[in-house]
Amino acid sequence: MRPLTLALPSGRLLPDAVRLLRAAGYRGPQGEDRSLVWPWDELTVIVAKPVDLLTYVERGAADCGVVGKDILLEQAHEVYELVDLGFGRCRGVVALPRERRALWDSPRQHLRIATKYPRVAERFFWEQGRAVEIVELYGSVELAPRVGLSDGILDLVMTGATLQANGLVEVAEVFRSTARLVVNPVSLRTHSDAVSELVRRLSGAREAVP
Repeated sequence: MRPLTLALPSGRLLPDAVRLLRAAGYRGPQGEDRSLVWPWDELTVIVAKPVDLLTYVERGAADCGVVGKDILLEQAHEVYELVDLGFGRCRGVVALPRERRALWDSPRQHLRIATKYPRVAERFFWEQGRAVEIVELYGSVELAPRVGLSDGILDLVMTGATLQANGLVEVAEVFRSTARLVVNPVSLRTHSDAVSELVRRLSGAREAVP
């Protein structure tokens, strides 16, 4: 039987994902490896951009994947979420410039919100009963309020330092995110034993990754 293919996200989650694999007893390339396909014992590891990763899993190019909960909340893909891996902790928040903080205290105030999470934003503000215009951006959304493109932002924060540096204050928490293990539904049936083994080993190694 072919090895499981596991998709890992490039960027901030990749080092901890690799650390978790090693802690779980999987052996892979040592040192820096710029290739996008790695042999790891009984796994084939591929590295994909976080925004694309669920497409690889849904369409069967990867059996399983490691992805932030923020991506799962934003994208609609036919994958199963198996386990919270515990690392990559961050929060999705709404933030406004300090001098415009009072806008949030008026529920009838129409707001323009810049975000890379338009679907999450639409759901959140609909549930809040607030009228907003969503400005979809994929760069540094903190720039938008500074140049008048938006009244505020909905974005990920870890320490809050970026908000502070750009004169923004948090006004609402929308979601909390950690890395999750997901699986293609067909792979869960056809490779159930291998998927179960992957879940067991990664779950047992979670404490090794802060």
